[in-house]
Amino acid sequence: MATRKRSNHPGIQSIAIEGYKSLRTRKEISTPPLTVIAGVNSSGKSSIMQPLLLLKQTVDAAYDPGPLQLDGPNVSITSVDQILSRGASAASRVTSFSVELCINNRRTKAKFSRDTNGNLRVAEYTSLFVAGQSEPVTLREGMTDAALRKIFSAILKKSEFPESLLKRKETRLSVVRDRFALQLGISLHAGDTTARIPLTLGGTELSSEVSRIIHLPALRGNPKRTYRTAAIEGRYPGTFDTYTAGIISYWQNNKRVEKLNQLKRDVEELGLTWKVEARQLDDTQVELLVGRLPHARQGGARDLVNIADVGFGVSQTLPVVVALLAADPGQTVYLEQPEIHLHPRAQLHFAQLVNRALKRRVRVIIETHSSLLIRAVQTMIARDEMNASDVALHWFTRSRATGETEIATAELSPDGAFGDWPEDFDDVYLGSEAAYLDAAMEKAAKL
Repeated sequence: MATRKRSNHPGIQSIAIEGYKSLRTRKEISTPPLTVIAGVNSSGKSSIMQPLLLLKQTVDAAYDPGPLQLDGPNVSITSVDQILSRGASAASRVTSFSVELCINNRRTKAKFSRDTNGNLRVAEYTSLFVAGQSEPVTLREGMTDAALRKIFSAILKKSEFPESLLKRKETRLSVVRDRFALQLGISLHAGDTTARIPLTLGGTELSSEVSRIIHLPALRGNPKRTYRTAAIEGRYPGTFDTYTAGIISYWQNNKRVEKLNQLKRDVEELGLTWKVEARQLDDTQVELLVGRLPHARQGGARDLVNIADVGFGVSQTLPVVVALLAADPGQTVYLEQPEIHLHPRAQLHFAQLVNRALKRRVRVIIETHSSLLIRAVQTMIARDEMNASDVALHWFTRSRATGETEIATAELSPDGAFGDWPEDFDDVYLGSEAAYLDAAMEKAAKL
């Protein structure tokens, strides 16, 4: 059997959430190259990822929306009360929640709380802010110049920060909010005027990482006759499905032959279509054409139709395929129920597309209800096509007593086995088969 080595994928390595919806107490999941999130409905699967999406839409906003943009393209929330964990009574509701990520072996944490007026604020931000720091430091609003100098003065002397500026009488170290992050800053006092300037010497890794998340929700929009021209390589504000046509057009215009050829192979492998083509209509609009049949035939080179005229599965799955191809090494692709509208055979083949993305060092997080997709991953591990150490299976349930989310993580063995989960997909499937056979046998016995 081949030797298994742990992957050196860059990017998000773990996610820890506390105080958010059903994640009342701190819950942490590892996010190796492939993370599979499964579980019963309303068990908190989305809640582990929604805080990251809140951060993403906040940093993606064209303006400063405050500590968090609650109502945005990735997550739509209209009140702080909707996201704070609650218990059996109003008095048991928590007043803060936190998001903590381990990125490239360094932890960054943002904690948000509700002030006396009910507004959200950044209560704490923990990160490495200055080159030379060996341990993360926690910043809080209102920290004094004396407290900050005690923490940072020695470190700032080792950095490129001009020490002479610190010695000026009108200079004070301060804490400055930068959207959902708190930064070390300086306050310059001149008469009655005070200017607060973030130093931004560090502590920006969380913002950078969440802005690069490629997010595809479970419902990926209705197929359209035309799409807007848009392709922002590396960063895709909002949900990714709006960029699909623009990216394909970009690949065509820039002769990205390897991407286009792989796209063709992928969609045909899934049994969707044999060809995808973007036709530029004008400077702002693109038409997406696909092969009318799932496989090429002789003389059918131009047998193309608008994507709105084929099965719904093509328009729902094409963004998923393009996202896996467009992602850069270390970038996180978060797919909610990618199996929607896919035939069972295609669900099995989809695991091969994911594996090809992993080999390009892309990180993939999948929220799924597909036992076939999970079984395909297990099969690839057993065949040594994928490393067991590169996969985490997290099963979400909720406590009947408290309603709080509980997470069980399966440790995969080298042959792809993961043992018993709290509620196994296979148990449900086998139970339904047994129920049918019992009913059929009873019916036959009466005839």
